Amino acid sequence: MSKQAPGMIRRFWRFLRKPSARYSLLTLLLVGFFGGIIFWGGFNTGMEATNTLEFCISCHEMRDNVYQEYKETVHYSNRSGVRAICSDCHVPHAWTPKIVRKIQASKELWGKLTGFIDTPEKFEAHRMELATHEWARMKAANSQECRNCHHFDAMSGEAQRQSVYSKHMAASEAGQSCIDCHKGIAHHLPKEYRDPDEEE
Repeated sequence: MSKQAPGMIRRFWRFLRKPSARYSLLTLLLVGFFGGIIFWGGFNTGMEATNTLEFCISCHEMRDNVYQEYKETVHYSNRSGVRAICSDCHVPHAWTPKIVRKIQASKELWGKLTGFIDTPEKFEAHRMELATHEWARMKAANSQECRNCHHFDAMSGEAQRQSVYSKHMAASEAGQSCIDCHKGIAHHLPKEYRDPDEEE
């Protein structure tokens, strides 16, 4: 260590301890550091709390409509006992896309306040609009939420029916994403929706 190093360290330490207007810089840094930890912990706790099934169905719009449909699907009850909840499919797992999605979802509070879909009749009237937005979001993300659990390269031709396996492999080769074929996998399809493959 050079002779200048101890002097530089002492000067830096004096600088850290020098008062700003009332508190030393060191005090401000320590308060900022621990305040940041508390803020981040609270923020992360809040984020995780809004990703629970209980939170998602806390409003009757979800509890009385799509939640009832979801309970009839393989994502809710299956032979392996693995359950995908709302946030597994509708909230990205990566941090930045998750924050973006949470900000987008905050406008749903306005829908709650104005009663946009507060009756089954209103919900059905807007189902196609709501579904179209969600399908577009999933398509833009290449069905990433689906692919967090389902991978084309992990599919077994022996475990799947051959016709299903062939369709999955063809979709993989064509660069399709899950939502291209599986629009009604967890919720009822809108009455207006017609699968292009079924149209004459």
